[in-house]
Amino acid sequence: MASTELEKKPSQAIDPAEEPSVEWGWHGGFPKGTQIAGWFSVVAVLCMLIGNHQGILSGGGHFKMEDVWLIGTAAVLAAGLLYDLAKNKRRR
Repeated sequence: MASTELEKKPSQAIDPAEEPSVEWGWHGGFPKGTQIAGWFSVVAVLCMLIGNHQGILSGGGHFKMEDVWLIGTAAVLAAGLLYDLAKNKRRR
């Protein structure tokens, strides 16, 4: 079988001639930055619970639907961050 110019390269080997930014280290993720920004977002969303929103009456009591959405959003973000953290620990 004849050799071609398009041979498979190892996935870790990136030629700086083809991708000059490899010398600057731009070919990676930011796992610590993702975790920091994500947890900051969780805290920021939970801080939105403090405020002057009213809520709607439901059966005589106050039911704050916006609080449910904020807590749900924070919970989904936290679950995603914990999943990402566990996935990165398994990868090491």
